[in-house]
Amino acid sequence: MQINQAIELLKRLIATPSISCDEAKAADIVEAELCGLGFAPQRKMNNVWAIAAEYDAQKPTILLDAHLDTVKPNAQWTRDPFTPHVEDGRLYGLGSNDTGGSLVALLATFNNLSKSEQPYNLIFLASAEEEVTGVNGVRAVLPELGKIDFAIVGEPTSLQPAVAEKGLMVLDCTSYGVAGHAAREEGVNAIYKALKDIEWFRTHHFERVSDLLGEVKMSVTGVQAGTQHNVVPAECRFMVDVRVNECYQNEELLAEIRQNVECDVVPRSTHLNSSAIALSHPAVERLVAMGRKPFGSPTMSNQAVMPFTTLKLGAGDSSRSHTADEYILLSEIEEAVELYYALLDGLKIEK
Repeated sequence: MQINQAIELLKRLIATPSISCDEAKAADIVEAELCGLGFAPQRKMNNVWAIAAEYDAQKPTILLDAHLDTVKPNAQWTRDPFTPHVEDGRLYGLGSNDTGGSLVALLATFNNLSKSEQPYNLIFLASAEEEVTGVNGVRAVLPELGKIDFAIVGEPTSLQPAVAEKGLMVLDCTSYGVAGHAAREEGVNAIYKALKDIEWFRTHHFERVSDLLGEVKMSVTGVQAGTQHNVVPAECRFMVDVRVNECYQNEELLAEIRQNVECDVVPRSTHLNSSAIALSHPAVERLVAMGRKPFGSPTMSNQAVMPFTTLKLGAGDSSRSHTADEYILLSEIEEAVELYYALLDGLKIEK
């Protein structure tokens, strides 16, 4: 698969709206492309994957994953987000950077690597619903793929290896008081009870600090209480955004939070864990030898729901994601294809 073919594929994907949970037409395009390259793609809902020939159960398996879906275009776009346009070496369009460039580069790499025997099995996956961490995305497909020993998740990292990634918990907290008339010394004000816990979330520092991701970060991002001015509120609800470093699992952190606050704490989920890969992993060592610099990523990806060793690496710059007039450099796609191939060709990993 030549670089020009990969870029033309990306243009077709940009021209095909694929907002999260509505990626069917984009999945059709990738499925047809895989067929045209001589593979036998499989599909579950809007997830499409293919397995390179000569699968050997005695070998480890590497997964190449990038997502098909995009966020909704915001109102600040000055271009049509669904019209691919090349200008000064930049390809503009929704999803070009996040993460179409990585998707077509991984597909090209998958095609090129499959032409020669490798010391591993290789699977390419174009996954759905990543932007909303949907249940019909990569989580729905993993049971179909068998045991995965290592995965590269294509996301914009400026082609530097993200060797750690923050996890996420969103907490719904409720402080309880007793309703009463505001004009008299009645009731117990739930807002005042919540203030103590909110202050704890604002100021608390967890013991384990990551060299790559820093501290666990907690932010109170919404508060709701009261029904009318003269009623002491019996409940105060607030939500907390918790960004978790790789030193903690979400359930462990949740237990520690509950020990330190009086309010009820209910997580919306606990499955979006942080992830990390050892610097001694053969893929990381090869990238370092090629002059790439490992770093910790504050943004989430499909890594959060992959229970095996993963590395985030892809074309584009994360700062362009979810922005108006999103673009990717054509040179970044070309460089990604070259880097992915140099990384994976002959790579030996443990099963």
